[in-house]
Amino acid sequence: MEVIIADRPENVLADIITDVVRSGPATLGLATGSSPVATYRELIRRHTDEGLSFADVRAVLLDEYVGLGPDHPQSYARFIREHLTDAIDIAEVYSPEGLSRDPDAAAASYDELIGKVGPVDVQILGIGANGHIGFNEPTSSLSSRTRVKTLTEQTRADNARFFDDRAEVPYHVITQGLGTIGEARRLALVATGVGKAAAVAAAVEGPLSAMCPASVLQWHRTATVIVDEAAASRLTNSDYYRYVYAHKPSRPHP
Repeated sequence: MEVIIADRPENVLADIITDVVRSGPATLGLATGSSPVATYRELIRRHTDEGLSFADVRAVLLDEYVGLGPDHPQSYARFIREHLTDAIDIAEVYSPEGLSRDPDAAAASYDELIGKVGPVDVQILGIGANGHIGFNEPTSSLSSRTRVKTLTEQTRADNARFFDDRAEVPYHVITQGLGTIGEARRLALVATGVGKAAAVAAAVEGPLSAMCPASVLQWHRTATVIVDEAAASRLTNSDYYRYVYAHKPSRPHP
């Protein structure tokens, strides 16, 4: 695992994505929530100001609320349009069917679709305060596939700021499983702020455990964790991470 402590994590992540996009046809895994928004703004800037084209890119979303359609103000399909894809020339964007009458079948179909359009070249990830990635809450199987999950009350409370009333926050989501996520060629997790520090430390330096789903990155052959100083504040090995990044050999990203 590569750990990068940066003043502007969004630029580091945008560099990784830019390299992949410029290398030819690519599939990106897009996360929602607050963590990747700054990166999406930087990618839009590069598209607008520097001509970065996404015409040969397809994207798959990590998750969607059960019961919300793609035009619902708080759906993740709409979130990604508003924060990224409506502003760039991306070819196709896929997301789970939140309004399906059979969410379990929709989850299985989405997992199959990811296999067809993938493998994902870079999967962008955020991290929840309890260590979740996607909506794989603590105790999620490390080999899980795309499925329906029940959100914890902490996650619902964290997401309530996006809704008019906490009671409106859905209890269920369709989310890529940890096994599905792990099939991406590269995982790139971005986190900022002291509120994510404990989760980042558990994911990077704690045991590989279903109690911290993000710790599954330790198992991936090409995983990068990009954090600011605040999110890195509980890492015990931070000096080494800075040293490694400062002396990183010049070679293409795998």
